Amino acid sequence: MTSIDFYFNADDRLQVACRLAAKALSQNRRMVIYAPDPEMASRIDKLLWTWPATGFVPHCAPHDALAAETPVLIACGDETPDGFGVLLSLSAECPPHFARFERLCELVGRDDAERKAARGRYRHYRERGYKITDHDLAHE
Repeated sequence: MTSIDFYFNADDRLQVACRLAAKALSQNRRMVIYAPDPEMASRIDKLLWTWPATGFVPHCAPHDALAAETPVLIACGDETPDGFGVLLSLSAECPPHFARFERLCELVGRDDAERKAARGRYRHYRERGYKITDHDLAHE
């Protein structure tokens, strides 16, 4: 069963996403960043090229010729090659394909609308028996 991590109180969700992608890369884990909004997908793509300033997180889209060899994919839909264990969601809704992954990372900012949507996702996962771990980013 998928384990779920909620990261709350993110000042900048995209920066946290980059940090988690870099951590997955350092642990030789493959990650899909689910960004169903094309503008959000474009923003995270650009940020992964420049963050951290001294590093680079190799990434591409699932339909790219190098997707099977690339450690981080940015997906707008549920297309994912085999071998990816971590799904990081930038969606306001539960990713429809999250159960295919070993781990799901949910990022929640400080905005009231984001928090409300996150509470709904949290409740959805909890009611279905998923193990959820909370990470309060305000204390890091």
